[in-house]
Amino acid sequence: MPVNASDALSLAGRDLISVRDFTRDELIAFLDEAEAFEYYTSPILSGMVMGSLFFEPSTRTNLSFSSAMQRLGGSVLGFADSKVSSTSKGESLADTVRVVENYCDIILLRHPFEGAARLASESTRLPVINAGDGTNQHPTQTLLDLYTIRQKRNALEGLKIAFIGDLKYSRTVHSLIETLSHFDNELFLISPTSLRIPPDFLEELNANGTVYHEDEDFFSIAQDVDVLYSTRIQQERFPDAVEYEKVKNAYRIDRETIEKLGGKATLMHPLPRLNEISMDLDDYPGAAYFDQVRNGVTVRKAVLSLLLGKTRV
Repeated sequence: MPVNASDALSLAGRDLISVRDFTRDELIAFLDEAEAFEYYTSPILSGMVMGSLFFEPSTRTNLSFSSAMQRLGGSVLGFADSKVSSTSKGESLADTVRVVENYCDIILLRHPFEGAARLASESTRLPVINAGDGTNQHPTQTLLDLYTIRQKRNALEGLKIAFIGDLKYSRTVHSLIETLSHFDNELFLISPTSLRIPPDFLEELNANGTVYHEDEDFFSIAQDVDVLYSTRIQQERFPDAVEYEKVKNAYRIDRETIEKLGGKATLMHPLPRLNEISMDLDDYPGAAYFDQVRNGVTVRKAVLSLLLGKTRV
């Protein structure tokens, strides 16, 4: 179902910094519009340029945004290594953004510091998309995750969803859990004690009346769980290498694990994976992590077109 004209108008020119900045209806509008972009490649963004500024490594987010922009007729400029930018000479992020805005129509930013995307949006007249800021937010990953859940489970409510692994540092988990608090689901939060989800996220779940369970034991998850969302233990976020070594292989999902949970769950992961998901699950019918990758291009086409005010013709 395509987004209606009023919703499209409300999204044009907006920044996409945090899922908190959008209503439930606006988030669903992104998903509805994305459905129409599954196979849509008309050059509606012809002549438009995306400035892509990646101060942290990225494969999926960087390439899928570039693919989405180019498939819709636009072009991309920027860098994927801050060492090749003037920030290596001491230029501030705000000044970098003020310079880049003269070359493009929309800015995509990934940065290691929380709040960097918000700062960038306050430094430019152009729409800014947060491609991940530290351990804070990753809103377009959230949209493609929601899109995948709805695609695989035919619903966004009434589900049992388990998050497994690094719930402390994972911006992907933080964004998605925040968004799911607006829907009626039961959540299972499985992690080592040292990697539990920060208290402020639990406060938000409590405020929204979300039913959730925290545990270290993987098999405390309900047998009829609908979605298993596994996350990588992120070594780069740990201030202490010894602490990372203690938890790096805390959970591993394989065929036996899936069978113990009934063998019907949708298995998701934002990637890259290390040891969290056995490769023998790649042909498991419920494996959706590579579908998430494909859906990233679809969802990001919709995001770019809506924020640039260039809806389908």
